[in-house]
Amino acid sequence: MSADASLESLAEPIAAAAEAAAVEPSAISLIPALVVLAFAVWLKRPILALVLGAAAGLILLAGSPIEALFNLGETSVRVMQDETIGWLILVCGGFGALIALLVHTGGAFAFGRMAQQYASGRKPSLFMTYFLGLIIFIDDYLNALTVGETMKRITDKYKVSREMLAYVVDSTAAPMCVLVPISTWAIFFGGLLVANGIAPETDPNGIKTYISAIPYMVYAWLALIMVPLVILGIVPLIGPMKKAELAAQQSSGNIDAPAETAASHTHTSDDFAVEAFEEEFDASDKKGGKLYNFLLPMLMLIGFTIWFEAEIWPALILTFILTIPMYMAQRLMPFTEMMELMMHGFKTMLPAICTVIAAFTFKDVCDQLGLPLYVIENLAPYMNAQMLPALVFVAMAVLAFVTGSSWGIFAVSIPIVMPLAIAVDANIPLVIGALLSASSFGSQACFYSDSTVLAAQGSGCNLMSHALTQFPYAFIAAVLAFFGFIILA
Repeated sequence: MSADASLESLAEPIAAAAEAAAVEPSAISLIPALVVLAFAVWLKRPILALVLGAAAGLILLAGSPIEALFNLGETSVRVMQDETIGWLILVCGGFGALIALLVHTGGAFAFGRMAQQYASGRKPSLFMTYFLGLIIFIDDYLNALTVGETMKRITDKYKVSREMLAYVVDSTAAPMCVLVPISTWAIFFGGLLVANGIAPETDPNGIKTYISAIPYMVYAWLALIMVPLVILGIVPLIGPMKKAELAAQQSSGNIDAPAETAASHTHTSDDFAVEAFEEEFDASDKKGGKLYNFLLPMLMLIGFTIWFEAEIWPALILTFILTIPMYMAQRLMPFTEMMELMMHGFKTMLPAICTVIAAFTFKDVCDQLGLPLYVIENLAPYMNAQMLPALVFVAMAVLAFVTGSSWGIFAVSIPIVMPLAIAVDANIPLVIGALLSASSFGSQACFYSDSTVLAAQGSGCNLMSHALTQFPYAFIAAVLAFFGFIILA
């Protein structure tokens, strides 16, 4: 989608936002956004921060906390009646159900066991870890836990530090998932693009618009490219990673995780989803799973999605229609247990669904306060299309790193950033790519993000050791991405 086409498709939403403003745009309209950012940094709870920001905005509009409370309920009900919310609930929940089945049957572990026979040395074992990370792209949770758990014994054999293993795993979790339009990330962000009027009417689910931004997700591409360069030694070992690798090479070959592993870490973001997924992971068949029970559903989902021209919901339905009887024929589990497992998987996506509902409510309040118009009027004269993507990447990357919320920060920033991008005639897919690059950086680099915690846990690595050893490489990729956005613009 070209910048001109994007501007044309978004002219109507901007006009609608202008009409939706209930008050004259002023600096007061910034207060809800500042409330959200402050509480997101302080509490590390993006959903609560969004709700508090929306409440603050409604108090400004109504002048009374009691009336604002009633208005918050009315706004939330109106938002939940939106068809995009319905689509997100179905598809996000459906992905959670499918992932629960894939984890429980142990098919992904079978894939790892097959791959182990080709790992005949230090570099081959790391490249096989990298390859598995690229293949298991449907969800970063599934990726982080499965790949680390599968490969840590063989990397131990070749005296690869757990820190290096965790780095490879983490670098192919969120960065890989964000680059694939058939993943939980694509579903979530595609829905937000629709909700904010960025996707045109010809793209009701936002997936095609999302695909148009994939070439511009510079950080994600660089993070993936960095891994083989580190494995081959083209990018040298740096600081804490160098110490960890030297210690592993001097060990006897049995590398045990330090006493304080990621499992002992208190999660600070989306606790419910992380803990629910860990329960599924612990109950999965890690030794007897069959490879085809993982590959066939994945291939069906990809094939049906292409067949339906990026319509994921019917592709997901058909995948279930074929996968469930396939699992039943093998007597992997009773039908009732399978349904309970799918419902449990559905529930793991509730934080994502709640984030979207809270983000929609916050956006509605911001529109009433005239925030998009205020930002355009005051920042557009000082901004240009060339620098905007790079500045957006830096600002959002810092916020995602500090808050540990890659999805929540995107939900907050998109209604503010995109109207400004339109006003300065920036390349819309490039700006979307900058936002998603910032999200993937935050997910990988933040010391307490879900992806970092699970990558360390799956690899049997101390959480802070993993965070400190991988940060220099994530930072290098982020610096290169900043200049990349300037060049692309």
